[in-house]
Amino acid sequence: MNAWAEAADLAGTVLLFLGCLQCLLGVLGMLRFPDVLSRSHAATKPQTLGMLLVLAGVGLRLRHGTDVGTLALIVFFQFLTGPVASHLVARSAYRTGQTGSRGLLRDDLDPQLSDGDRREE
Repeated sequence: MNAWAEAADLAGTVLLFLGCLQCLLGVLGMLRFPDVLSRSHAATKPQTLGMLLVLAGVGLRLRHGTDVGTLALIVFFQFLTGPVASHLVARSAYRTGQTGSRGLLRDDLDPQLSDGDRREE
């Protein structure tokens, strides 16, 4: 093995470790936070970054074009679907009244939803 391959393996190992740590912190946040909106935030933000770090680490360890291309597609679809799914969960929790609105500093959805109920098409 040459020095570049060893450096890539070491960087891949560090990225894998940091990604796993980031995902673990996200899970701890999901267990510790009190309401749906906070848990949704903890489920999405750290998990997305953790997944990126893990897949970058795997890509540095594998170093084959097909594998890196597959990992890039995984990252793309994870970035595309993760935040959207979290937003939909938070919005449905808000609409069903499970968010605990008393903790919100500003409620931008209340006027939109109350106007939408009276709107005629």
